[in-house]
Amino acid sequence: MDVRKLIIKAKEIEEMAGERKIHFLNPEAERVKKSLGDAVGLRNLGVHVVSVDPGKAATEYHKHYYEEECIYVLSGEGLLEVEGEHFRFEMGDFVGFPANTAAYSLVNDGTDLLVCLVFGQRLEQDVADYPRQGKRLYRNSGRWDLVDLEQVRDPRDRAPRGR
Repeated sequence: MDVRKLIIKAKEIEEMAGERKIHFLNPEAERVKKSLGDAVGLRNLGVHVVSVDPGKAATEYHKHYYEEECIYVLSGEGLLEVEGEHFRFEMGDFVGFPANTAAYSLVNDGTDLLVCLVFGQRLEQDVADYPRQGKRLYRNSGRWDLVDLEQVRDPRDRAPRGR
């Protein structure tokens, strides 16, 4: 094995072409992502340098039920919303979301580029809610199923048919 393939030098990261992503539920959630984890072959952990222009969101307000995520701000500032509470979020700040804890979003409300290091699990299965969109995403081995939250029912809560 060529162990040099496991190392990415700062200059290489700087020169790495980023992938512009627009969130499938929110056209205002637009970011440029450099996947460091993919570059070194990580399969179970996503590690990304994410850049967000002023006035854009990093993602749609959401909550994961099984995956964990965290964000560390490298430069710039933004407004972090967690479960409806708003926090200034700037260089050197960190936030972590253990599975099934809190819905969140991050918006660059500053005047400079917001750059974050974002980590997240890559489980084969996950469930994520997008409360403002009224949607639930079921992800299973590459398949994505998006349903309306109002249609989600626990079958144990239904009255038996014929009564």
